[in-house]
Amino acid sequence: MNIPEIPTILLIGADGQVGFELRRTLEPLGRLVSSSLCGSWGPRLDLTDARSLETLIREIAPRLIVNAAAYTAVDRSEEEEQLAQQVNGDALGVIGRMAAERSIAVVHYSTDYVFDGAAKDPYLEHAVTNPMGAYGRTKLDGERQLLESGADAVILRTSWVYGVRGQNFLRTMQRLFIERNELKIVDDQIGAPTWSRMIAEATAQMLVQTLPDGFGQRAGIYHLTNAGRTSWHGFAKAIQELLEADCRIQPIPSSEYPTLAKRPMFSVLDNEKLSAAFGLRLPDWHHALKLCLEEQASLARR
Repeated sequence: MNIPEIPTILLIGADGQVGFELRRTLEPLGRLVSSSLCGSWGPRLDLTDARSLETLIREIAPRLIVNAAAYTAVDRSEEEEQLAQQVNGDALGVIGRMAAERSIAVVHYSTDYVFDGAAKDPYLEHAVTNPMGAYGRTKLDGERQLLESGADAVILRTSWVYGVRGQNFLRTMQRLFIERNELKIVDDQIGAPTWSRMIAEATAQMLVQTLPDGFGQRAGIYHLTNAGRTSWHGFAKAIQELLEADCRIQPIPSSEYPTLAKRPMFSVLDNEKLSAAFGLRLPDWHHALKLCLEEQASLARR
């Protein structure tokens, strides 16, 4: 009698908003070992320390590595680009090299910030990249290092990630609705808000199709976002309406809200490649937001 292999899965960045959701969706797929910067979930891991990263991978001996860790402080990365490069770029070179040497599959998450936002149609995976800031540059370099390693890897670019945990636009709006009765929100940057839980669920569905054999011909870059598009102002208005918050939200251009790092004005990603390869299609962003807020309300009542 052949007993099916139970793969060991190493989740890096288990304390982030996507990592938190991945802990739930990955657990049924194998023996899950979670690691985080603070050490609150499994082994503590500092991605700026290549030797400790190598040691962890060697000791865990996973069949799959899911890297949900990243330096995501977009503005601060302009002043701390070396640190962002170590976490977002160089760590992926280490993961890729170790994975290629040991036949380990890899899932890694990237960002819409690898594009400059000059397009008028949703970005395809092979579109020309041209990041405008340190965050996008370091994330793009991480993609490059992982792909050049020869590892059996899938890179999932996503955008405008939010959830009920961590620092994100949804939670910021919920706080500001309490503190203020009027807000000014940028209305000329267009993207697709994407719920962290749906990223985790889609990842698990991809892995159900590929574990324990790996990605093979389906390895490469994919875009993974909720469907549709809106502006930050439109996103804020949708949150307000669903929460029935008493707050006036005024649209403003990006020029009235200067930031240290430039943001893409248009960062909608095309998801057709993901649908064709894995049969996955995420619902419209507004529907996902409604489900997220219902989940948050349910948790609050427990």
